[in-house]
Amino acid sequence: MQPRKPPQDPIPFGFLLVPNYSMIAFSCAIEPLRMANRLSNKHLYQWVTISCDGQPVTASNGLQIQPDCAIANIGPLSAVFVCSGVDVHLAYDRTLLFWLRKLAHRKLTIGALCTGSYILAKADLLDGYRCTIHWENIASMREEFPNIVVSPDLFEIDRDRYTCAGGTASLDMMLYLISQQQDATLAADISEQFLCERIRDHHDPQRIPLRAHIGTSQPKLLQAVSLMESNLEELMSLDELAQHVGISRRQLERLFQKYLQCVPTRYYLELRLAHARRLLLQTSMSIVDVALACGFVSAPHFSKCYRDFFGVPPRDERRLRSSSLREAHG
Repeated sequence: MQPRKPPQDPIPFGFLLVPNYSMIAFSCAIEPLRMANRLSNKHLYQWVTISCDGQPVTASNGLQIQPDCAIANIGPLSAVFVCSGVDVHLAYDRTLLFWLRKLAHRKLTIGALCTGSYILAKADLLDGYRCTIHWENIASMREEFPNIVVSPDLFEIDRDRYTCAGGTASLDMMLYLISQQQDATLAADISEQFLCERIRDHHDPQRIPLRAHIGTSQPKLLQAVSLMESNLEELMSLDELAQHVGISRRQLERLFQKYLQCVPTRYYLELRLAHARRLLLQTSMSIVDVALACGFVSAPHFSKCYRDFFGVPPRDERRLRSSSLREAHG
């Protein structure tokens, strides 16, 4: 008989709540851990809630949570996640930054949900790391911390720093961690329990409104992009776009080149390809139908454009996705 493996000690996580933290980001991080324990019928994870002083903390939706302990009294943990939200610049002080640095010196994994990455940056804990933050804060984060690589992706895992964009991205990050620490099948089962269409990975970008990139000072450009997004199947010509927004074609091309660093046709193509990828991975539409729905005149032309942009033909993309799902479900 094979010797029985000793029971696995639960992985302990801590969630540090600061004023006005995002309740959805916090709950989307804890719920996958709870479900992992339930579905596995094992005590795989345990967690504690923490505040700076041990007193209740109010979330941005007005709900309060009584934490398990103060930051000065935490026991052994595998990782601590800073849970923040709106008005993050008001959510920390020098004492909190001191304790975060102390935790990092203990070689503890430090993470952040939503705008918690800003607090980690203020504590000098993201220097030399790649991180992410909610899209509303990306521009200001890059401006204030030019030496930190801030990505627009849903979450980032860079060595002992785990950051996510908040909202339901916390769920995606935790499912990724569970798949790495336990197995992909358990992560897929948790996703099904929560009625998630798919587990998004760290390469999935946040949806960032164009006005967050260029501001509102270019209404003609914003209007042109909006028209493109609304006409992915029946394409508009550049002359038609220019006519609808009330400028010349040459002026339209200048706006795209100046503010988006590409020609309008390239921007339009990338919008259509991104839409095509969503249809490929999230629906059972045939590749021909996907091509037509995204404004391509033929499947071969669509496949070539898709392969050139994503590095893999659409048929292979779908097959790889289906294969990974089958493996995840045994």
